[in-house]
Amino acid sequence: MAQVRLVGITKAFGDVRVIHGVDCTFADGEFVVILGPSGCGKSTLLRIVAGLELQTTGQVFIGDRDVSAVEPKDRNIAMVFQNYALYPHMTVYDNMAYGLKVRGMKKTEIEERVRRAAKTLELEALLERRPRQLSGGQRQRVAMGRAIVRNPEVFLFDEPLSNLDAKLRVQMRVEIKRLHQTFRTTSVYVTHDQVEAMTLADRLIVMNGGRVEQIGTPMQVYARPASTFVAGFIGSPPMNMLDARLNAAGGAVDLPGGASVALGAPIADSAGRAVRLGIRPEHMHVSATGTLAVAVDLVEALGADTLVHGHIGDKSGLLTLRLPGNARVVAGDRLPVAISPDDVHVFDGQSGARLSQ
Repeated sequence: MAQVRLVGITKAFGDVRVIHGVDCTFADGEFVVILGPSGCGKSTLLRIVAGLELQTTGQVFIGDRDVSAVEPKDRNIAMVFQNYALYPHMTVYDNMAYGLKVRGMKKTEIEERVRRAAKTLELEALLERRPRQLSGGQRQRVAMGRAIVRNPEVFLFDEPLSNLDAKLRVQMRVEIKRLHQTFRTTSVYVTHDQVEAMTLADRLIVMNGGRVEQIGTPMQVYARPASTFVAGFIGSPPMNMLDARLNAAGGAVDLPGGASVALGAPIADSAGRAVRLGIRPEHMHVSATGTLAVAVDLVEALGADTLVHGHIGDKSGLLTLRLPGNARVVAGDRLPVAISPDDVHVFDGQSGARLSQ
């Protein structure tokens, strides 16, 4: 196991810069998830750690070694890909053993490592099968087993669950988490799926446009998003965003149509400043004392939850509420909604940066 440190990493393809100065450290034994939309640079950053892409500027350290110019095979990392990358003509055993054979490891040591990994991943009964005889989940377990037998300092996962159906993704998330708890190997995992990120990560790195928007634990990022981008990307359904203005006292924001929402702590700024008010759907509650009147447009009954889509004032103030599954709400209702000041988020109206404490 080893710490991974990125210092001033940039990457450009010709005149197009795709990564703009990334500095971060992954602690020894930590499970870090790099999260962001397609094209944000997350996979490119992972490939730079692996040595499959050469950074334009900056340094990559694994442990105390500067591996910035070291070949991938000499970085002591193991990578699990989205498409499994198994040899179709080889058995499961041979797929898992191949990398060790290439390194000249003794046959008895190879046998021991493969059998041990197969037992951990419940692949013992499949060792003589070929990839075409396996399900998607089994193939991904083989790919993970091939990485485990190498006993690397760092595991790198490049969207490994993207090709699986919803049920298998849940099962494999649990499997990956269990494996990390067993081996405690430093792991870097790339995904665009915020559910995977929230459930797997010790820490999240949220990327946007080649830049790091925020680094923190899943709950830190959820509870205190650093920008409107992070607020909208983390959480399902995403955070509601409303145009608003700081009122004269600074302890509330004024919404179009005359409604006001109190803040947990005053924002010392000029009255009338344009801001974006963020409220998560699960933090809005129907209450007789509610001061926000929400006109219901659409109701989605999901069983455990009911999603209510509506608006305040004119149609520009769109909102989604997450209510209990037994909520009795229909389109056309007008709901009095209460919001705790501690659950309110305020962002700058232009930059999108967080203003509230």
